[in-house]
Amino acid sequence: MHAGDTLIYYSPTERLGDRTALQQFTAVGTISDHEIWHAEEGDFKPLRRRVTYEDRLPVPLAAIKAQLVLASTPNWGYQLRRGLIELTAEDAATIRNAMVAVAR
Repeated sequence: MHAGDTLIYYSPTERLGDRTALQQFTAVGTISDHEIWHAEEGDFKPLRRRVTYEDRLPVPLAAIKAQLVLASTPNWGYQLRRGLIELTAEDAATIRNAMVAVAR
């Protein structure tokens, strides 16, 4: 990932480890710079990047599934379990446009 790349978050559940289904695209952000660092979270030291998030509303996967190239192949849902996948420019635009910007 590079500065300027877009991240779109998909949330299968309401909380990590929970079984309550959410199945929504919940955030859009852009990688802010090239710096990568280790966060200090006790014994866990994950790599982190700065991300600038957009003010957008979540959108249910079901609302746009028929429009996504991602969802056009058999067993497509397994891709979302990998954590980080590359989307086509068309899918990224479809998701971003469906996640209506919040008025300030």
